[in-house]
Amino acid sequence: MAKVLKVGNRTLAAEELIPLLASYQIVPQLLCESIIDEAIAPISCMPEEIAMACQQFEEHWQLTCEAEKQAWLNHYGMNQEQLELLATRKLRIEKFKQVTWGHKLESYFLKRKSHLDRAIYSLLRTQDKGLANELYFRLSEGEQSFAELARQYSQGPEAETGGLQGPVEFGTLHPQLVELLYTSQPGQVSQPLPFGEWFVIVRLEKLLPAQFNDALRQRLLGEFFEAWFQEQLAQLPHRDKIWMGAASPRQVNTTVTLAAA
Repeated sequence: MAKVLKVGNRTLAAEELIPLLASYQIVPQLLCESIIDEAIAPISCMPEEIAMACQQFEEHWQLTCEAEKQAWLNHYGMNQEQLELLATRKLRIEKFKQVTWGHKLESYFLKRKSHLDRAIYSLLRTQDKGLANELYFRLSEGEQSFAELARQYSQGPEAETGGLQGPVEFGTLHPQLVELLYTSQPGQVSQPLPFGEWFVIVRLEKLLPAQFNDALRQRLLGEFFEAWFQEQLAQLPHRDKIWMGAASPRQVNTTVTLAAA
């Protein structure tokens, strides 16, 4: 029996690994990483990038000298080349994203911008239409503050914050609420509007347009990557899809969203 890996006091042979991976439910993760490894195989790093990544890896695992590093490699059955691939994997994934979708980011941002814009707003809801009208007139006349009325009368979780919500991305909100916020001026109180079983009063506090900055670029690249990955899963044999949990139909959420989670 050939020794391939020692974990604690246990020595694992090659023929034991796959059954163990299956019993520990690690096969889905293995399939995921294999798909990614195949995609990033052509991606290379500069010598200085490899050196920096290896240095950070060794510092993270406290491999403070060459002897400790060699002992670590021997323990896990790896060589220097495999260590470099492991240490640079995250960087190579980021390079893969940039090479594959970087040129599409700006147009994708413009397409997605209406969902990425955010707002801070105040919300008050009740199932009583007459009460909603009364509260609207109190707000219009300045008799009480929005926060006071929301804490006292709002029937949703926003009562705990005095009705204040956000910043919230428009992509997470009901389209009717998004339209209302887009067409409102800061400080403007809406008349009571029906939303399902609720009558809702909204006041826009501040509109926050999405900025095409580095953080958002990384997020959009992540969205491209996730969509690509789901496409790869869809091409797997059926038995592998079952392992991955990709064979079940996705559930569609039809809940009317008025406030931040």
